[in-house]
Parts: sequence; C-alpha cells; structure tokens
Amino acid sequence: MNLQDLIREVPDFPKPGILFRDITPLLQDATGLQATIAQMSMALSSIEFDLVVGIESRGFIFGVPLAHHLKLGFIPVRKPGKLPPPVLSHSYSLEYGSDTLEMRDQVFSTAKRVVIVDDLIATGGTAAATAALVQRAGGRVQAFAFVVELEGLGGRHHLPAGIPVISLIPYQN
Repeated sequence: MNLQDLIREVPDFPKPGILFRDITPLLQDATGLQATIAQMSMALSSIEFDLVVGIESRGFIFGVPLAHHLKLGFIPVRKPGKLPPPVLSHSYSLEYGSDTLEMRDQVFSTAKRVVIVDDLIATGGTAAATAALVQRAGGRVQAFAFVVELEGLGGRHHLPAGIPVISLIPYQN
C-alpha cells in the first residue's frame, strides 16, 4: 500500500508559504493505519529494542499500536506538567524560543533499549531533545522512526550520529 496516497497536502497552512502534510486521512483509513504500523514494524525488524518511546502527542498515535504489535512496553514523553512526579525534564531551543519535554524518572530498569517514534520529522529538534532526555534517564536510543520526513529541512542531520533513522513517507520539500 502506498501510504503517501493517504496524506493530504494543505497549502498555506498554518501560514502562507507552508505546505502542510495532513495525516488525518491516513488515521481515518483502517487499512492505511494498519499498514503504517506493519511497515514501521518491518522497517525496525533488524533493530533490537525493548521499549517504544512516543513523543507527545502524535507520537502516541503511532507509538502505542507499534508497541502493542511488537508486544513491547511504551513510554510517553510529554510537555511539562502532564506527568506525575518524579520526572526528568529537558529544555531545548527552537527557531523562535524554547520548549521542554518530560518523562517519568526511573523508567529504565532492565529494559533500556528504545526506539523513538513520532509522526513527522522536520528540523529534528524535538526528536534530538527526546534522545537527550532518554539518554539522561539511562536509556539507549537504538533508532528513530517517523511516518513522514520533510527531507528538505534536514532534521535527520540534527539527530545523534550512528543511530538509524527510519521514515515511511519522505518528502523532498
């Protein structure tokens, strides 16, 4: 199945000059959603990992079913104030400001190898910050997996070197 056929292009959203890639048609299509999880699972089949880490909020949409499909646990990475203490926080810079991510402290005991999942990689800032948070918590990032990659923004080049980056639907611009 060609997943790209289920991505809607919305010009000038959220502002003029932006071509927005809308995943909601993919989410609404049961076969497409199942194919997305199956393709992501297949792409990760050669990588050994114990847990799936999903980035709020659309990383949850794909991370939880992937973890279920692979019979693994799931760890949410959230915006501040959404998880009960104790938490670890990581602040990072954005093009116009900063943001913070949090995860539960002491989530890694024996299972430490993770794949970080999100719906899309653009500049790579959020995924890189998630990797830093996972590493600070004692986890080891084995791979990144994205449904959509905006290759023209170079996000994968801002991720830690040597860690595989998987994207199912790459766009040049």
